[in-house]
Amino acid sequence: MKFSEIASKFAEAATDNSFSNSPDQDPEITGLAALDEATLGDLSYVEGAKFASLVSQTNASALILPQDKTLQVQAQERGMAWIATPDPRLLFAQAIALFYQPYRPAPEIHPTAVIHSTAKVGQDVYIGPHAVVQQGVEIGNGAIIHPNVVIYPDAKIGDRTTLHANCTIHERTRIGPDCVIHSGAVIGAEGFGFVPTRTGWLKMEQSGYTVLEDHVEVGCNSAIDRPAVGETRVGSNTIIDNMVQIGHGCQIGVGCAIAGQAGLAGGVKVGKRVILAGQSGVANQVKIGDGAIASAQAGIHHDVAPGEIVSGMPAVPHKLYLKASAIYHRLPEMYQSFKQLQRQLGKK
Repeated sequence: MKFSEIASKFAEAATDNSFSNSPDQDPEITGLAALDEATLGDLSYVEGAKFASLVSQTNASALILPQDKTLQVQAQERGMAWIATPDPRLLFAQAIALFYQPYRPAPEIHPTAVIHSTAKVGQDVYIGPHAVVQQGVEIGNGAIIHPNVVIYPDAKIGDRTTLHANCTIHERTRIGPDCVIHSGAVIGAEGFGFVPTRTGWLKMEQSGYTVLEDHVEVGCNSAIDRPAVGETRVGSNTIIDNMVQIGHGCQIGVGCAIAGQAGLAGGVKVGKRVILAGQSGVANQVKIGDGAIASAQAGIHHDVAPGEIVSGMPAVPHKLYLKASAIYHRLPEMYQSFKQLQRQLGKK
């Protein structure tokens, strides 16, 4: 595909390009690559001036650049075609779709799939080998159920939702349209509900529902539990990474991002557009306000205000964490000064 064809597809997002100065500079683009790995025929992108040195080193044939005249001149001098845009990474992500589309099987029901007679299966659905669809299940139009998926009774799967191989959807689960559940994920399993008694733990039956709204993506080997009563809910357009634990009764708002190995205890309430970085943990019943951010490995034991950034274990406001970290690195030096002061005072 000629670079000019790619540029024309994103004409509305591009603010400038190299064609006005070099109309004959129109390379054939055969793929996409990172700036430092690109070779002849590749399209790459530059996020900002801090990557300027890589522009002079890359072997890419064309670049998606920010609105930075210096970078544009630099690319032009190297004979590379380019387009400029306010958000190069976003445009690069959209360009990938021109060269790659995820595997999507044609609609069919494999003869080894086990589908209960009471299940309702929509039109244009793919159900792969050895998948199990139990009684009362509803599967929407255009859904994709990959091999070895197990869907328990009374679960509902929305239109065009994809369930990847070996994921498990438990009873009383509601998954909306256009969701993606990756391999090994478990949605709607029993929450960790036990009551202590004199003779041991009494298991509290988990009779609630797990609800994933539209356009939710859940990564491999993540678990979202159902509660004893009520529902666990994940808001639309929320993305959940691999190996994430969402406890029973959690309420996750719209547009959140939860990174790998994060864990939420039961009853946590997360607002809209919240970001929980990798290995962050949230204690039982904590409330996190809209737009808040928890940095990696943050341990959140108390409510977080909307828009606040927290870090550390236990989590504190990020600016305070940075100050405390600076002091922490100076502790050996401060300890030596303290010991020296003790010795001086002892002599007196």
